[in-house]
Amino acid sequence: MNWRTPNNEDAQKQAEYLEQLASQGVDGISVSCSDGKVLKGAIDSAVGKGVEVVTFDSDSPDSKRFAYYGINDVEAGKAVMRELAKAMGDKGVVAILGGNQNATNLQSRIRGVEEELKNHPNIKLKDKFYHEETAAQAAQKVQQVQSANPEISGWAMVGGWPLFTKNALDGVHEHAKVVSVDHLPEQLEYVRKGQVQALIGQDCYGWGYKTVEMLFEKAHESKKPEKVINNFELSVVTKDNVDKYAGLWDKWLAKGKTGEMAPKTTEPVKK
Repeated sequence: MNWRTPNNEDAQKQAEYLEQLASQGVDGISVSCSDGKVLKGAIDSAVGKGVEVVTFDSDSPDSKRFAYYGINDVEAGKAVMRELAKAMGDKGVVAILGGNQNATNLQSRIRGVEEELKNHPNIKLKDKFYHEETAAQAAQKVQQVQSANPEISGWAMVGGWPLFTKNALDGVHEHAKVVSVDHLPEQLEYVRKGQVQALIGQDCYGWGYKTVEMLFEKAHESKKPEKVINNFELSVVTKDNVDKYAGLWDKWLAKGKTGEMAPKTTEPVKK
């Protein structure tokens, strides 16, 4: 295994890593694309050199990658909005926290939120807010927006960035309900405290396990997965079942060297 992860969100750096790995003769690469359009050329070039490429978490759908494993992003966005509408009593003003504006997966989740909003005529959309993908910057953005727009009574977070810091929702949870994608251990604490009403969980362990399995079978056995797009079932975490999901993370952590799956990584597989 050879991990290549940019220190910051950087699709161009990912493309450089892909080119380097392909030139080194790896047999397969698993990549979560910061920007699928930017990565397309590097993915296609790697495939042209005989390297198998699979994507996870964030896809490059127009590239020559042979498969994707991850969330159905539109459905995830819809699930966020459904849970948020319930928490808000089906009325109020919603803001969307969008992360990286160029990420294909996040834009699809936002589209899901907006599509589900059509089913809730008494909930109005304030706006979509983007930020750099560090936890501190995300938390600061949410707090600033909430302070400037006190009418906001719900936050639809298509990624859980601010919830990786402590006290991220100070000045927010007192006025607005919050539902977010992801259910990592740090985020579960916000559910326990009642500051987040629901989390839409992803198969983070599967990002690594399933894509490496796909790469091994493709590179060594010439076996393609049955489907190009491989989605997992969404999990809904609330205060009622949060301990169940804490146990799941304990199980995942025990299986691997680390439970932190960096959201934008490049992982090659060699013979």
